[in-house]
Amino acid sequence: MLNVNHFQTTNSNNIKKMVFASLFAALMAVGAYVEIPIPASPVPITLQTFFVLLTGAILGARWGTISVIVYLLLGIAGLPVFSGGSSGLGMIFGPTGGFLIGFMFGAFIIGYLSDRFGTKNIGLNIAIMLAGLSVIYVFGILQLMNVADLSLTQALVLGMIPYLPGAVLKLIAAAVISSRYSLNQE
Repeated sequence: MLNVNHFQTTNSNNIKKMVFASLFAALMAVGAYVEIPIPASPVPITLQTFFVLLTGAILGARWGTISVIVYLLLGIAGLPVFSGGSSGLGMIFGPTGGFLIGFMFGAFIIGYLSDRFGTKNIGLNIAIMLAGLSVIYVFGILQLMNVADLSLTQALVLGMIPYLPGAVLKLIAAAVISSRYSLNQE
């Protein structure tokens, strides 16, 4: 027998998740404009990563990844949603493009682990966020090494070490916020 309530609930949940996926894609774009300059680097700290971490934890693996893909496609299409108002496919293939690609995989890992283990425990959330952030940094550092022809040490000094204090703060804030709210654990 056809259960209409099941379809209405499923449809309502999917619409809610689509809206939140769009919202988080927009927040990632806004986060790209919130810049904190670093004296030792031409690339500032932004809030993009913070929203990527939240996206995975709050939306889960599927919708979190979709949200980041939407964000990336908007930037590739020419909308100025990347750091400093940049856009285009060249950003994806440029020295820092690995971080952008890493956002997608980081959000997936965070979403997968959050779906599997929950987000209510802040300590566990921090570990989950650290796993996702590590994935982002792996993609970012590897592409920075490849495109800019840097050694691992040079890439770490330019692409990770100056950003670690900000990354830790964003990670903790995202872990605390997502421990209070998740679309997958209502």
